[in-house]
Amino acid sequence: MGTAPAPEYGETWVYESIIGALPGISVSRGLALAIQLLLFEAGVLVFAAYYQLWSAAIAGTVAVLVAAIGSFEMLRISRISRSVEVPPVYRRLLFGSSFEVVLAVLAYIALVTHLFVFDPQQRGPQALVTQLFGPDPPVVVVYLTLLVLWDVCYRIGTNWWAAVTAVWRSFHLQLDTETRAVFRRVDLESIAFGTLQLVLVPFVLDQPVILAALVAHVGAIAATNGLAIGLSYR
Repeated sequence: MGTAPAPEYGETWVYESIIGALPGISVSRGLALAIQLLLFEAGVLVFAAYYQLWSAAIAGTVAVLVAAIGSFEMLRISRISRSVEVPPVYRRLLFGSSFEVVLAVLAYIALVTHLFVFDPQQRGPQALVTQLFGPDPPVVVVYLTLLVLWDVCYRIGTNWWAAVTAVWRSFHLQLDTETRAVFRRVDLESIAFGTLQLVLVPFVLDQPVILAALVAHVGAIAATNGLAIGLSYR
C-alpha cells in the first residue's frame, strides 16, 4: 500500500473540490468539517430560539450531524481509495464523473416535492413542514432547512455512487489480494455511511413515503456493497 497521492481537480468529489478551491483560503479537511458543523448548528439554534421552534431544532440538529458525519465518511472513503494503486479509469469514474451530484439532485427534488406538494395535498395541516414550522414558516428557517437537506441529499447521492462503482470495480478490475482487502474496507465504510442515516427514522415515522424510501435506500446500499465485497473474493 502506497501513500495516498494528493487529489487533483477532475479526480475529486465536488465536495472535496470546493474545500480546496476557495480563493485565498486554505483550510484542512478537519477544520472544514468543524466549520460546516458549527455554522449549521449555530443557525439551527439561533433560529429555534428566535422563532421558538425548539421541536424543529431537534430534527435539524440530527440532520446537521448526519451531514457532518457523512462528510467525514466521504473523506475517509476517498482517502482510503487513493491509498492504493488502481487503474485510472476507476478513480475517474468514482471521483471525476460528478455523477454523485446527479443522484443527489434527483433525491433532493423528490424530497422537496414530497415536503411541499405531495405531503400538504395528502395531509393538509398535518403535513410535516407545518408540524415543524407552523402554518407560516419563517423564510430564513425554510432557507436553512433546504440547505441542510441538500447537504444530506448530497451525501446520499455520494453514498449511492460509491456503492455502484464498487460493484463495477469488483466485477471488472483484477486487483491483488492486498488491494482487494483495502477496498473491502472501503465498502464496509460505505455501508456504515448508509446505516448512519437511520438516525433520521424517528423523525419520519408518520411519513410512510419518506420512511420507506429511507429504509429501502439503506438496505439497498448494504446489499450493493455486500455484492461488491462478495465479488472481490472471486
